[in-house]
Amino acid sequence: MSLDFDSARLPNPNMRPEHEEWRTQLRRFVEAEIMPFAQEWDEAGHIPIELWPKAAAVGLLGLGYPEEFGGTSEGIDSWHVWIANEELARIGAGGIPASLMVHGIGLPPVLNWGSQALKDMVAPPVLAGEKHISLGITEPGAGSDVAQIGTTAVRDGDHYIVNGSKTYITGGMRANWVSTAVRTGGEGAGGVSMLLIPTDAEGFSRTPLERKQGWWASDTATLYFDNVRVPVENLIGEENKGFLVIMTNFNGERMFMAAGMEASARVCLEEAVQWAQERRTFGKRLADHQVIRHKIAQMKQKLNATQAYIRICYESIEAGNPNPGDVALLKVQASETMEFCAREAMQILGGIGFMRDSRVERIYREVRVNAIGGGSEEIMRDLATRQYGV
Repeated sequence: MSLDFDSARLPNPNMRPEHEEWRTQLRRFVEAEIMPFAQEWDEAGHIPIELWPKAAAVGLLGLGYPEEFGGTSEGIDSWHVWIANEELARIGAGGIPASLMVHGIGLPPVLNWGSQALKDMVAPPVLAGEKHISLGITEPGAGSDVAQIGTTAVRDGDHYIVNGSKTYITGGMRANWVSTAVRTGGEGAGGVSMLLIPTDAEGFSRTPLERKQGWWASDTATLYFDNVRVPVENLIGEENKGFLVIMTNFNGERMFMAAGMEASARVCLEEAVQWAQERRTFGKRLADHQVIRHKIAQMKQKLNATQAYIRICYESIEAGNPNPGDVALLKVQASETMEFCAREAMQILGGIGFMRDSRVERIYREVRVNAIGGGSEEIMRDLATRQYGV
């Protein structure tokens, strides 16, 4: 048996036949509809609009969402979600799932905290792949420190008047709505609210952020709000209680990212092992050199630890008692594993890994966006210690 993407996956007693059926169905879709075009879309800087309805038809967009809005929730658990994250990361072009699945961070605030009218308006077309929603938190002057949000929303009768800007917004160029953090009250976390802002509102504008190190296929934008009038009915949750909405949204995002990072690292292992068995140097295979075998062993060691950690966190979510501190440190563990495996795979591949069209080359460029997005490693460690009462 040789190490590859599947054989390097640890056994998981939570997986049942229906989970493997979902993996088979999703892999068939990814291999037919995405992987042959991954490099082309990455170079183009976006994915085709036709991909969203196709992803909806296969059950990907609606996975785990209420059936009343067109999702699939009956019998769906965290293991189905983990599989989806794995199979999308296997593409080896992180911008594709980041853009395709951005509703995974933009829609939950509406479903968990929004009014029934907002849910009915937004969720069905998003889950059908007909419209798009993004999350607007980061600003030019406020990133991981969400409590310092500066975009303002001032009440004016039946509307809020929104002024400010957001940046590094994934899916921002295509979004029809943005679940947006705004300041409705005083300083700090207690003055933050969440508003659903339609992007066809007067005074809204956006510009693309195209010159990125990684995630090329993900359309990324800076958003501008110039006296944008938003109905008060678009308030998500209670006024000045938006910080809670944001924080509860982060656990899901960080689990999504951690699972994707581990799977990306496993892609690096697969590519490195395959090359080490084919390439010959000094009269023998690369894999016959002890230093190369040790690199591969270290990659697998870190992957094992990260997979076990992911499983523990998903088990806590299934049990209804996730620990935000553990999830925060999982994201750090996963980003460190991805960074290590991408580097070691690049060392083993040599020149071929440096060339475009290589999954390892793309993953290597995408290490930092994963380590920083959703909360940087430094912020995650600090958050964890505070969760642990230190």
